[in-house]
Amino acid sequence: MIDFWFSIGSTYSYLSVMRLAGVQAETGIEFRWRPFNVRAIMIEMDNIPFARKPAKAAYMWRDIERRAAMYNMVPKLPAPYPLAELERANRVAIIAARDGWCEAYARESYRRWFEMGEPAGSEPNISASIEKAGQKPEPVLRQADSDAAKADLAAATEQAKALGIFGSPSFVVDGELFWGDDRLDDAMRWHRQIESGPPD
Repeated sequence: MIDFWFSIGSTYSYLSVMRLAGVQAETGIEFRWRPFNVRAIMIEMDNIPFARKPAKAAYMWRDIERRAAMYNMVPKLPAPYPLAELERANRVAIIAARDGWCEAYARESYRRWFEMGEPAGSEPNISASIEKAGQKPEPVLRQADSDAAKADLAAATEQAKALGIFGSPSFVVDGELFWGDDRLDDAMRWHRQIESGPPD
């Protein structure tokens, strides 16, 4: 199993979130969805990557567009960015990961954000994404706004930091960190190598 650490609000995570189901079906490799708050880590590192850097932001959107085309995805870019409700989106994801509907919620959040222009974490995206995952929005959002959910997201973020994670998406295989959507293939190769064991 590969731990997939992601934060709703990360632009490049769109590419991984939207294709992991297909990758899992094709390869048989299982992914454990691990949401966290990448913004908290980046602020701590004094790393604000795109919002205040127009040239870098323009490159990012074009890069995502190119990579999305390779995966037959059709985002409408640039998407709204940065997200005002990043933490709320990820608190819902923490609840969803615990209760088994994280993948469906995250995928719909990103689909609506990148393909319909609805910022993830805000309405109407957040309620629609919870419903798409088969849940009722009102009780989930009440829970997501609780102090307990805030503490759970903070704890998950501390776990990510302890693993050396500094960005989203990240893939962790037996303690080995692979950062970025473009490192997914490397993570899977490492996973297969571990699964096959040492050579005879």
